[in-house]
Amino acid sequence: MVTEGISLEVIILAIIVGTLAAIVYSLRILVLLERRIARVDLNIEKIARRIVSEEMKIEREESFIEKKLGAKGPKAKGKRRR
Repeated sequence: MVTEGISLEVIILAIIVGTLAAIVYSLRILVLLERRIARVDLNIEKIARRIVSEEMKIEREESFIEKKLGAKGPKAKGKRRR
């Protein structure tokens, strides 16, 4: 079963090699995307840590200001008697 120029076996082999090349390329892209996602995740963690440290600073400042002003924080409102 030989056609002019290219045999069936060569065509099948070319299809298999092409499919394997496509699979390898796809895996390469997946690895690159996974690395990028890992970097994004690390950056999100860094940002979250900075936010927490800023919140702690703000709470300390707020506490210091309240002590200076003599305030003890918001007072609870009770029921009013008429």
